[in-house]
Amino acid sequence: MPTAAPFQLLDDPQEWGAFSRLVDAATGLWESQVVIGGMHCAACSVTVEEALRKVPGVQTAAVSASGQRATVQWQAGRVQPSHWMGAVVGSGYQVVPANDAFANTQRKAENRAALWRWLVAGLCMMQVMMYAYPAYTARAGDLSAEMEALLRWASWVLTLPVVFFSCGGFFRSAWNDVLHRRIGMDLPVALGIAVTFAVSTAGTFEPSGIFGREVYFDSLTMFVFFLLSGRWLELRLRARTAGALEAVMNRMPEGAERQTADGSWERVAVRRIVVGDLLRVQSGQSFAADGVVEQGASSVDEALLTGESRPLRREVGAEVLAGSFNLGATLWVRVKRVANNTRYAQIVALMEAASAAKPTLALLADRLAKPFLLAVMLSAAGAAVWWWDRDPERALMVAVSVLVVTCPCALSLATPAAMLAAAGRLAGGGVLVRRLQALEELARVDTVVFDKTGTLSRDQLQVCSVKTRADVPDARALAWAAALARHSLHPVSRALVQAQLRGQAATPDARTWQCESATELAGQGLTGDVVASVGDSHTLRLGSAVFCGVVPTADADTEVMLSDDQGWVATFALSEALRSDAKASVDALRSAGVEVRVLSGDKATAVERVARTLGIAHAQGACSPNEKLQALRTLQAQGRSVAMVGDGLNDAPVLAGAQVSFALGQAVPLAQAQSDFVVLASELMPVAQTLLLARRTMAVVRQNLAWALVYNAVCVPLAVAGMLPAWAAGLGMAGSSLLVVGNALRLSRAEP
Repeated sequence: MPTAAPFQLLDDPQEWGAFSRLVDAATGLWESQVVIGGMHCAACSVTVEEALRKVPGVQTAAVSASGQRATVQWQAGRVQPSHWMGAVVGSGYQVVPANDAFANTQRKAENRAALWRWLVAGLCMMQVMMYAYPAYTARAGDLSAEMEALLRWASWVLTLPVVFFSCGGFFRSAWNDVLHRRIGMDLPVALGIAVTFAVSTAGTFEPSGIFGREVYFDSLTMFVFFLLSGRWLELRLRARTAGALEAVMNRMPEGAERQTADGSWERVAVRRIVVGDLLRVQSGQSFAADGVVEQGASSVDEALLTGESRPLRREVGAEVLAGSFNLGATLWVRVKRVANNTRYAQIVALMEAASAAKPTLALLADRLAKPFLLAVMLSAAGAAVWWWDRDPERALMVAVSVLVVTCPCALSLATPAAMLAAAGRLAGGGVLVRRLQALEELARVDTVVFDKTGTLSRDQLQVCSVKTRADVPDARALAWAAALARHSLHPVSRALVQAQLRGQAATPDARTWQCESATELAGQGLTGDVVASVGDSHTLRLGSAVFCGVVPTADADTEVMLSDDQGWVATFALSEALRSDAKASVDALRSAGVEVRVLSGDKATAVERVARTLGIAHAQGACSPNEKLQALRTLQAQGRSVAMVGDGLNDAPVLAGAQVSFALGQAVPLAQAQSDFVVLASELMPVAQTLLLARRTMAVVRQNLAWALVYNAVCVPLAVAGMLPAWAAGLGMAGSSLLVVGNALRLSRAEP
């Protein structure tokens, strides 16, 4: 099997972790992410996919022309990376590992080359237009034959750099298409350029020939300039639409400082780090692995990993995440997770899968690209034949206009450009898109179903009511309970302490109550002496009703009793704390015309209480995972399009069964989430924001598709009728592509 020599170093299994992850150890199945260079359209992505799938050992290949990325699954026992990378190069494109530092270098080089081609074309176009101007404005007899010939020769000379330098990319791509017996979008463009140059050259040096004496150097250079303007701006716009995705995927450092056995520090590549290493991370650097702080204190930026916009304090014993930034002092970190096991790697895997995924409309454009281009070639040939009998001098130029104006770049970019822009915007807001197709489906959703525990509510308790004995004020009872609770780590104890702190801040107590020691009986409660600052003392019990010797009275998720030597003192009713933005999120969804429901495995009374608080009319509790799925299918049978929001712990069946699903990223390993969207932040508002952005995205897609279809419907007849010169065709083609990408770019700046 042939290999590509530049990639043979990547056949070392130690290098695979830099751009691949192991999918199935039993079969040796790996998934790699690579950047593809030289692609301009949907037909290019189809060509690369076909080349990859022909390689034995390659299981699947998905290529995104808009994202310039490919996801390749291959079996290590049957093929090496150099083999399938060589197949990409053999098909006429460039390829580098997605996480390779050279990928960014190649992208910059491509931008510089595009800029140089555009500048040369622009300079030569202005000069050619200057020499062509007298031919348009001179009256009969103003120009001698020698002067006219000199101006034409000068235009021909100035057109040479445009054709042989600025158009080099078109000709190379077209030649690759010919060699591989395929049709790409650069083939009709290259044919149009070649034909126009040949006809104009014949008109310059053989005016009496079959093509006549007309020259089109001004139209040719103007067409190339407009086309290159579109290509260059398109490169810039693509980089901006994928900016948020790239910001996350390129946050890992190339190396890290690791402590050696003798206590010194050495610089090592990230892939050489192993669990247990001690790393030194200085201010301004990013963490190379997940770990625990062993020395130092600092603030870290985890905005793109957890959705937390504010810097977070990290001290000894705190966990830090790979890909986050150290904003303050130097930290010494003991490595706990490396490579694909880090939270960062899981996030990147989701984003890479989404960036290479193709929505239904994009797949349709891919399938239509090659037949459409074949129809373009036949239409151009038909137009040339029809015009040849009537006006041979115009026949070829009409064919050129048809070739250029019908290039389906705008059609192929309409959907993926908008989808990637939306995915980038969501990533910047703490929502990862695992499946681009889900954006289409989310825009049609009319019902959102929430799980309760861990979704609408947090995994913590709060005191919702206090009932006390007549001789004990509420604040006093809470202060007694909190004094005991400080000796326990139980969630109920923490809730009591927090409630007392909030109450004390609102109405300070003149006396401070403390408990020097307390005895905790696991699963039952605490007992101890609570002493006031002025010497008052009470022996108290805090815990279950049985432990305190009283009768339960509260109607809540959890109740805690407080008793003394006289008996019952207080009952504290606790319930799960709702997320701070739960009410606002539900209201936002209802304002968008979406019905909100609750399906939960928690007891019915707790679910109904949460539903009343949030104003949700339909709530169902005490549901098993199977009952949740049945309830979901009932809604779908009624013709509803349902989005499910859960924490992913026991919601996998219903998340998989819904048309669209959201999982809260903090609650479950991202790699195991059975969801279309992963919300990294500890808030629910991103669910409503994502739905609204999905609707806006599909509106932009429809606008783009409508424009592309109207553009072709109007311009093709004009080109066939000979009413659209080559330069105008080039301007229309470039302008339509820019309009589509620019319209999609608005999504990357969309406000929540």
